[in-house]
Amino acid sequence: MAQLKTTFAGLSLENPVIIGSSGLTDSAEKIRRLEEAGAGAVVLKSVFEEQISAESGHLQGYGSPEADNYLQTYVRSHTLDRHISLIREVKGSCGIPVIASINCCSDSEWVDFARTMEEAGADALELNVLSLQTGRDYEYGSFERRHVEILRHVKKVAGIPVIFKLGSNFTNPVALASQLYANGAAAIVLFNRLYQPDIRTDSLTLTHSAILSGPHELAERIRWTAIASAEVPQPDYAVSGGVHDGEGIVKSILAGASATEICSAVYRHGPEVIGAMKKELSDWMNGKGYESVAQFKGSMNARTIGEVNPFERTQFMKYYGGYSGEE
Repeated sequence: MAQLKTTFAGLSLENPVIIGSSGLTDSAEKIRRLEEAGAGAVVLKSVFEEQISAESGHLQGYGSPEADNYLQTYVRSHTLDRHISLIREVKGSCGIPVIASINCCSDSEWVDFARTMEEAGADALELNVLSLQTGRDYEYGSFERRHVEILRHVKKVAGIPVIFKLGSNFTNPVALASQLYANGAAAIVLFNRLYQPDIRTDSLTLTHSAILSGPHELAERIRWTAIASAEVPQPDYAVSGGVHDGEGIVKSILAGASATEICSAVYRHGPEVIGAMKKELSDWMNGKGYESVAQFKGSMNARTIGEVNPFERTQFMKYYGGYSGEE
Protein backbone atom coordinates (compact mmCIF):
# COMPACT_ATOMS: atom_id res chain seq x y z
CA MET A 1 0.00 0.00 0.00
CA ALA A 2 1.42 3.35 -1.07
CA GLN A 3 2.37 5.82 1.67
CA LEU A 4 2.10 9.44 0.53
CA LYS A 5 4.17 10.99 3.32
CA THR A 6 6.96 13.34 2.32
CA THR A 7 9.42 15.75 3.88
CA PHE A 8 9.63 19.34 2.69
CA ALA A 9 11.88 22.00 4.22
CA GLY A 10 12.31 19.80 7.26
CA LEU A 11 8.54 19.52 7.76
CA SER A 12 6.78 16.16 7.82
CA LEU A 13 3.78 16.18 5.47
CA GLU A 14 1.13 13.48 5.19
CA ASN A 15 1.15 13.99 1.43
CA PRO A 16 2.81 16.25 -1.18
CA VAL A 17 -0.21 18.55 -1.69
CA ILE A 18 0.49 22.04 -0.30
CA ILE A 19 -2.11 24.75 -0.82
CA GLY A 20 -0.22 27.79 -2.07
CA SER A 21 -0.51 31.35 -0.79
CA SER A 22 -3.79 32.78 -2.06
CA GLY A 23 -7.29 33.79 -1.09
CA LEU A 24 -7.83 30.11 -0.33
CA THR A 25 -5.61 30.46 2.75
CA ASP A 26 -6.63 33.81 4.21
CA SER A 27 -8.86 32.48 7.01
CA ALA A 28 -8.81 29.67 9.55
CA GLU A 29 -12.22 28.45 8.40
CA LYS A 30 -11.05 28.01 4.81
CA ILE A 31 -7.89 26.25 5.95
CA ARG A 32 -9.86 23.84 8.15
CA ARG A 33 -11.87 22.85 5.08
CA LEU A 34 -8.67 22.33 3.10
CA GLU A 35 -7.26 20.16 5.89
CA GLU A 36 -10.47 18.10 5.99
CA ALA A 37 -10.18 17.67 2.22
CA GLY A 38 -6.71 16.19 2.67
CA ALA A 39 -4.17 18.99 2.17
CA GLY A 40 -0.69 18.16 3.44
CA ALA A 41 0.19 21.76 4.39
CA VAL A 42 -0.82 25.35 3.67
CA VAL A 43 1.02 28.56 2.82
CA LEU A 44 -0.86 31.50 4.31
CA LYS A 45 -1.87 34.42 2.13
CA SER A 46 1.17 36.67 1.84
CA VAL A 47 1.94 39.86 3.65
CA PHE A 48 2.92 42.24 0.83
CA GLU A 49 5.64 44.78 1.58
CA GLU A 50 4.53 47.00 -1.30
CA GLN A 51 0.91 47.00 -0.11
CA ILE A 52 1.95 47.96 3.43
CA SER A 53 4.18 50.72 2.10
CA ALA A 54 1.46 52.06 -0.19
CA GLU A 55 -1.22 52.03 2.51
CA SER A 56 1.01 53.78 5.05
CA GLY A 57 2.27 56.25 2.44
CA HIS A 58 -1.27 57.36 1.63
CA LEU A 59 -1.60 58.61 5.21
CA GLN A 60 1.13 61.22 4.92
CA GLY A 61 0.37 64.92 5.08
CA TYR A 62 -1.31 65.24 8.48
CA GLY A 63 0.68 68.29 9.51
CA SER A 64 3.79 66.95 11.17
CA PRO A 65 6.42 64.26 10.62
CA GLU A 66 5.53 62.81 14.01
CA ALA A 67 1.87 62.37 13.08
CA ASP A 68 2.73 60.89 9.68
CA ASN A 69 5.17 58.46 11.25
CA TYR A 70 2.63 57.43 13.90
CA LEU A 71 -0.05 56.68 11.31
CA GLN A 72 2.35 54.79 9.06
CA THR A 73 3.48 52.68 12.00
CA TYR A 74 -0.13 52.02 12.98
CA VAL A 75 -1.13 50.84 9.49
CA ARG A 76 1.92 48.61 9.25
CA SER A 77 1.40 47.12 12.70
CA HIS A 78 -2.32 46.59 12.07
CA THR A 79 -1.67 44.72 8.82
CA LEU A 80 1.01 42.54 10.36
CA ASP A 81 -1.09 41.91 13.49
CA ARG A 82 -3.86 40.48 11.31
CA HIS A 83 -1.39 38.02 9.84
CA ILE A 84 -0.08 37.05 13.28
CA SER A 85 -3.64 36.48 14.49
CA LEU A 86 -4.28 34.23 11.51
CA ILE A 87 -1.19 32.15 12.25
CA ARG A 88 -2.25 31.70 15.87
CA GLU A 89 -5.83 30.84 14.98
CA VAL A 90 -4.83 28.28 12.34
CA LYS A 91 -2.23 26.68 14.61
CA GLY A 92 -4.84 26.43 17.34
CA SER A 93 -7.41 24.70 15.18
CA CYS A 94 -5.51 22.75 12.49
CA GLY A 95 -2.96 19.97 12.63
CA ILE A 96 -1.19 20.39 9.28
CA PRO A 97 2.02 22.45 8.91
CA VAL A 98 1.41 26.18 8.51
CA ILE A 99 3.86 28.14 6.36
CA ALA A 100 3.79 31.93 6.73
CA SER A 101 4.49 34.04 3.65
CA ILE A 102 6.18 37.37 3.01
CA ASN A 103 6.17 38.97 -0.43
CA CYS A 104 8.97 41.49 -0.24
CA CYS A 105 10.91 43.69 -2.63
CA SER A 106 13.67 45.08 -0.41
CA ASP A 107 16.01 44.08 2.38
CA SER A 108 14.30 46.44 4.83
CA GLU A 109 13.97 46.45 8.59
CA TRP A 110 10.39 45.26 8.56
CA VAL A 111 11.57 41.81 7.46
CA ASP A 112 12.34 41.35 11.18
CA PHE A 113 8.64 40.53 11.34
CA ALA A 114 9.78 36.99 10.46
CA ARG A 115 10.72 36.54 14.13
CA THR A 116 7.18 37.44 15.20
CA MET A 117 5.76 34.93 12.75
CA GLU A 118 7.91 32.24 14.30
CA GLU A 119 6.82 33.23 17.80
CA ALA A 120 3.18 33.05 16.68
CA GLY A 121 3.69 29.39 15.76
CA ALA A 122 4.46 29.34 12.03
CA ASP A 123 6.22 26.09 11.11
CA ALA A 124 8.17 27.67 8.26
CA LEU A 125 8.40 30.89 6.28
CA GLU A 126 8.12 31.30 2.51
CA LEU A 127 9.78 34.33 0.95
CA ASN A 128 8.80 35.79 -2.42
CA VAL A 129 10.62 38.55 -4.31
CA LEU A 130 8.38 38.90 -7.34
CA SER A 131 9.58 41.72 -9.54
CA LEU A 132 10.50 42.50 -13.14
CA GLN A 133 13.88 44.15 -13.70
CA THR A 134 13.27 46.66 -16.47
CA GLY A 135 15.63 49.56 -15.75
CA ARG A 136 17.95 50.56 -18.57
CA ASP A 137 20.81 50.94 -16.10
CA TYR A 138 20.15 47.62 -14.37
CA GLU A 139 23.29 46.01 -12.97
CA TYR A 140 23.50 42.35 -13.96
CA GLY A 141 23.18 40.07 -10.97
CA SER A 142 21.81 42.69 -8.56
CA PHE A 143 18.34 41.09 -8.50
CA GLU A 144 19.83 37.74 -7.57
CA ARG A 145 21.97 39.39 -4.86
CA ARG A 146 18.85 40.99 -3.42
CA HIS A 147 17.35 37.51 -2.91
CA VAL A 148 20.44 36.36 -1.06
CA GLU A 149 20.63 39.47 1.12
CA ILE A 150 16.97 39.20 2.11
CA LEU A 151 17.50 35.55 3.01
CA ARG A 152 20.57 36.39 5.12
CA HIS A 153 18.62 39.06 6.96
CA VAL A 154 15.71 36.74 7.69
CA LYS A 155 17.95 33.88 8.80
CA LYS A 156 19.46 36.18 11.43
CA VAL A 157 16.07 36.64 13.13
CA ALA A 158 14.19 33.41 12.41
CA GLY A 159 15.03 29.86 13.42
CA ILE A 160 12.24 28.14 11.50
CA PRO A 161 12.93 26.74 8.01
CA VAL A 162 12.99 29.39 5.29
CA ILE A 163 11.63 28.54 1.84
CA PHE A 164 12.33 30.72 -1.20
CA LYS A 165 9.73 30.87 -3.97
CA LEU A 166 11.37 32.06 -7.18
CA GLY A 167 9.89 33.72 -10.21
CA SER A 168 10.62 32.27 -13.62
CA ASN A 169 12.41 35.41 -14.86
CA PHE A 170 15.99 34.29 -14.20
CA THR A 171 18.67 33.41 -16.70
CA ASN A 172 19.95 30.66 -14.42
CA PRO A 173 17.70 29.71 -11.46
CA VAL A 174 20.07 26.81 -10.68
CA ALA A 175 22.91 29.17 -9.75
CA LEU A 176 20.54 31.17 -7.56
CA ALA A 177 19.23 28.00 -5.90
CA SER A 178 22.82 27.10 -5.05
CA GLN A 179 23.45 30.51 -3.48
CA LEU A 180 20.20 30.38 -1.53
CA TYR A 181 21.00 26.94 -0.15
CA ALA A 182 24.50 28.11 0.82
CA ASN A 183 22.90 30.92 2.80
CA GLY A 184 20.38 28.79 4.65
CA ALA A 185 17.35 28.16 2.44
CA ALA A 186 15.74 24.84 3.34
CA ALA A 187 13.67 24.59 0.14
CA ILE A 188 13.10 26.21 -3.25
CA VAL A 189 9.72 26.58 -4.96
CA LEU A 190 9.63 26.78 -8.79
CA PHE A 191 7.91 29.04 -9.86
CA ASN A 192 5.86 32.02 -8.77
CA ARG A 193 3.56 33.51 -11.42
CA LEU A 194 3.97 37.09 -12.56
CA TYR A 195 0.86 39.15 -13.24
CA GLN A 196 0.02 38.71 -16.93
CA PRO A 197 -1.24 41.90 -18.63
CA ASP A 198 -3.29 41.99 -21.81
CA ILE A 199 -4.70 44.62 -24.16
CA ARG A 200 -8.37 45.08 -25.08
CA THR A 201 -8.34 46.10 -28.72
CA ASP A 202 -11.98 47.26 -28.69
CA SER A 203 -11.59 49.81 -25.88
CA LEU A 204 -7.81 50.27 -26.10
CA THR A 205 -7.43 49.59 -22.39
CA LEU A 206 -5.20 47.36 -20.34
CA THR A 207 -6.62 44.30 -18.67
CA HIS A 208 -5.29 41.04 -17.27
CA SER A 209 -4.70 37.75 -18.98
CA ALA A 210 -5.50 34.42 -17.35
CA ILE A 211 -5.29 34.69 -13.56
CA LEU A 212 -5.37 30.97 -12.93
CA SER A 213 -2.64 28.64 -14.15
CA GLY A 214 -3.17 25.96 -16.77
CA PRO A 215 -1.69 22.46 -17.12
CA HIS A 216 0.51 23.68 -19.98
CA GLU A 217 2.61 25.63 -17.45
CA LEU A 218 3.80 22.46 -15.76
CA ALA A 219 6.40 21.58 -18.40
CA GLU A 220 8.63 24.57 -17.62
CA ARG A 221 8.49 23.78 -13.90
CA ILE A 222 9.40 20.16 -14.54
CA ARG A 223 12.35 21.21 -16.72
CA TRP A 224 13.92 23.42 -14.06
CA THR A 225 13.08 21.15 -11.15
CA ALA A 226 14.74 18.25 -12.95
CA ILE A 227 17.86 20.33 -13.66
CA ALA A 228 18.06 22.08 -10.28
CA SER A 229 17.48 18.94 -8.21
CA ALA A 230 20.32 17.26 -10.11
CA GLU A 231 22.79 20.15 -9.90
CA VAL A 232 21.86 21.36 -6.40
CA PRO A 233 20.33 18.33 -4.65
CA GLN A 234 20.68 19.54 -1.05
CA PRO A 235 17.53 21.69 -0.66
CA ASP A 236 14.03 20.34 -1.11
CA TYR A 237 12.05 21.49 -4.14
CA ALA A 238 8.37 22.10 -4.73
CA VAL A 239 6.63 22.67 -8.06
CA SER A 240 4.14 25.52 -8.21
CA GLY A 241 2.05 26.29 -11.28
CA GLY A 242 0.45 23.85 -13.69
CA VAL A 243 -0.25 21.01 -11.22
CA HIS A 244 -3.92 20.28 -11.85
CA ASP A 245 -4.21 16.56 -11.19
CA GLY A 246 -2.48 13.58 -9.63
CA GLU A 247 -0.44 12.99 -12.75
CA GLY A 248 1.02 16.48 -12.35
CA ILE A 249 2.13 15.55 -8.84
CA VAL A 250 3.70 12.33 -10.13
CA LYS A 251 5.64 14.20 -12.84
CA SER A 252 6.83 16.80 -10.33
CA ILE A 253 8.16 14.16 -7.94
CA LEU A 254 9.81 12.18 -10.73
CA ALA A 255 11.59 15.41 -11.72
CA GLY A 256 12.90 15.84 -8.17
CA ALA A 257 10.24 17.71 -6.20
CA SER A 258 9.31 16.71 -2.67
CA ALA A 259 5.95 18.49 -2.84
CA THR A 260 3.69 20.61 -5.02
CA GLU A 261 1.89 23.87 -4.37
CA ILE A 262 -1.58 24.09 -5.87
CA CYS A 263 -4.16 26.88 -6.08
CA SER A 264 -5.88 27.07 -9.45
CA ALA A 265 -7.17 23.49 -9.37
CA VAL A 266 -8.87 24.17 -6.03
CA TYR A 267 -10.33 27.43 -7.31
CA ARG A 268 -11.76 25.61 -10.33
CA HIS A 269 -12.97 22.39 -8.72
CA GLY A 270 -13.17 23.05 -4.99
CA PRO A 271 -11.30 21.32 -2.15
CA GLU A 272 -12.60 17.95 -3.35
CA VAL A 273 -9.92 17.95 -6.04
CA ILE A 274 -7.31 17.35 -3.34
CA GLY A 275 -8.72 13.90 -2.60
CA ALA A 276 -8.89 13.10 -6.30
CA MET A 277 -5.23 14.10 -6.75
CA LYS A 278 -4.13 11.98 -3.81
CA LYS A 279 -6.05 8.96 -5.11
CA GLU A 280 -4.52 9.31 -8.57
CA LEU A 281 -1.05 9.55 -7.01
CA SER A 282 -1.69 6.54 -4.76
CA ASP A 283 -3.11 4.45 -7.61
CA TRP A 284 -0.10 5.23 -9.79
CA MET A 285 2.33 4.31 -7.01
CA ASN A 286 0.52 1.04 -6.34
CA GLY A 287 0.54 0.23 -10.04
CA LYS A 288 4.30 0.81 -10.24
CA GLY A 289 5.05 -0.99 -7.00
CA TYR A 290 6.25 2.08 -5.09
CA GLU A 291 5.58 2.09 -1.37
CA SER A 292 6.85 5.61 -0.66
CA VAL A 293 7.35 8.95 -2.39
CA ALA A 294 11.08 8.79 -1.63
CA GLN A 295 11.45 5.68 -3.78
CA PHE A 296 10.80 7.53 -7.02
CA LYS A 297 11.60 11.16 -6.14
CA GLY A 298 14.11 12.49 -8.66
CA SER A 299 14.31 9.22 -10.54
CA MET A 300 13.85 11.14 -13.80
CA ASN A 301 15.80 14.30 -13.08
CA ALA A 302 18.69 15.54 -15.21
CA ARG A 303 21.27 13.37 -13.43
CA THR A 304 19.45 10.11 -14.03
CA ILE A 305 18.44 10.25 -17.69
CA GLY A 306 21.78 9.55 -19.36
CA GLU A 307 24.46 11.47 -21.20
CA VAL A 308 22.09 13.47 -23.43
CA ASN A 309 19.96 15.77 -21.29
CA PRO A 310 16.44 16.16 -22.75
CA PHE A 311 15.71 19.01 -20.33
CA GLU A 312 18.21 21.27 -22.07
CA ARG A 313 18.63 22.65 -25.61
CA THR A 314 20.38 19.56 -26.99
CA GLN A 315 17.02 18.11 -27.94
CA PHE A 316 15.86 21.18 -29.86
CA MET A 317 16.73 20.00 -33.39
CA LYS A 318 15.55 16.47 -32.76
CA TYR A 319 12.22 17.69 -31.39
CA TYR A 320 11.36 20.33 -33.95
CA GLY A 321 13.14 18.68 -36.88
CA GLY A 322 10.67 15.79 -36.84
CA TYR A 323 7.57 17.83 -35.91
CA SER A 324 4.76 17.20 -38.38
CA GLY A 325 2.11 19.49 -36.90
CA GLU A 326 0.34 16.65 -35.12
CA GLU A 327 0.45 15.84 -31.41
